[in-house]
Amino acid sequence: MNLKQQQYINGEWVDAQSGKKRSIINPYNQEVIAEVPEGDEKDARAAIAAAREAFDEGDWSWTPASERGELVTKIGHLIERDQEELAYLESLDTGKTMEESRGDMEDIAGVFRYYGELADKEGGELIDAPVKDSVSKVVREPVGVCGQITPWNYPLLQASWKLAPALAAGNTLVMKPSEITPLTTIKVFELMEEVGIPAGVVNLVLGSGATVGAELSSHDDVDLISFTGGIATGKKIMQSASGNVKNLALELGGKNPNIIFADADFETAVDQALNGVFFHAGQICSAGTRLIVDEAIHDDFVHALVERVKNFKLGSGFEQDTQMGPLISAEHLAKVEAYVEAGVKEGASLVVGGRRPEDPELQQGFFYLPTIFTNCTTDMTVVQEEGFGPVITVEKFRSEKEAVTLANDSIYGLAGGVWTMDIAKAERCAARMRMGTVWINDFNLYFPHAPWGGFKQSGIGRELGRPGLEEYTETKHIFHNLKPEPIHWF
Repeated sequence: MNLKQQQYINGEWVDAQSGKKRSIINPYNQEVIAEVPEGDEKDARAAIAAAREAFDEGDWSWTPASERGELVTKIGHLIERDQEELAYLESLDTGKTMEESRGDMEDIAGVFRYYGELADKEGGELIDAPVKDSVSKVVREPVGVCGQITPWNYPLLQASWKLAPALAAGNTLVMKPSEITPLTTIKVFELMEEVGIPAGVVNLVLGSGATVGAELSSHDDVDLISFTGGIATGKKIMQSASGNVKNLALELGGKNPNIIFADADFETAVDQALNGVFFHAGQICSAGTRLIVDEAIHDDFVHALVERVKNFKLGSGFEQDTQMGPLISAEHLAKVEAYVEAGVKEGASLVVGGRRPEDPELQQGFFYLPTIFTNCTTDMTVVQEEGFGPVITVEKFRSEKEAVTLANDSIYGLAGGVWTMDIAKAERCAARMRMGTVWINDFNLYFPHAPWGGFKQSGIGRELGRPGLEEYTETKHIFHNLKPEPIHWF
């Protein structure tokens, strides 16, 4: 493997100060694919110090935005150049299919291009002032040192959503990828070094959330913490960040409803309902795991889902006919198993799946069969909690009002979908659904210039779009009196 397999701090590739290493395994067969440093608080502090000095004493934040944008755009071009290598590393690291990983790399390159082009488009604005002979303007300036913590399910995609806008805005940063899927993030740091990002501007520390992540969240020299991951960890980060009142950007997942009305295009709705959950084995924060189906078509819809699910091909992400790969780890497999067991105990009807596959070729990997529950109600754990696995719950509704009420009955508000041929009904539902993104006759579609984030306990702030760039800036008002005169009050 032509990869550094090290941390990147202050422009140098380094091992952990402790000398510790972590084995990275392929979730398909548990083969060790890399040995990387296991950083800790000392490594995090060294990276923070480098980022602080680069921001306070370096030239990056004063570099013309157009020049920063050119470098960010170049990173996107290099990702396109190395797309196949990056896709291979992503599939090796996460178990997802190569088709999914190639699609991710196309999206990632697009994110860097988008923010590279947007970098010099925010010139501030002049506003009226109540004083004669004065100029009053509002400008945006970089936040400073940014701590960035990314998850294991979409390692480089989620990293790109943070890296590209932070750099375009003129910040310096320390990134901590998931300790179990760091390979593509290491590679993109190689690409950032190749385009000439100055030393100290970008720093990569590998290690656990309990050590590296906690240090980034609590350290007084970090001005912003951006985290994508679970809600429990997000709450801890909020508490840690209060020490110096850091800026916060949190994407904490969702339990996303997908409403299917009787007048929807049946075949397309079935197909998209499956796509909305079973890509990457359901390990997607926006997965449409809550199907809310019109009573009039409920039985037929469930039957169609079950018949399709029975024919899914599970296997290695490098095999062309594989449709769904493994879960990420033994620990996560155990969580999904416990989640399904809880659903059975609470009275949900398990109609397909609910266990590991029997195929001998899949026994070394962390595989779990695609699973569907019916007779579900909103008081059940499987309906309320994010399982992050290949599991669908199905609820019934009888009216438009009931469908929206069910959809909103959650502590989360990340995303949701509505399927109907009635345009007015679709728009009414979308307006009433308390979520950051609502898809009408589609699901899990996103693109760089559309903001992404959630209502309620799905998080704080937005990534992607212009708001994703503004997340990494502070607003400053500058008032200039062109003809100052004494007031003679005293």
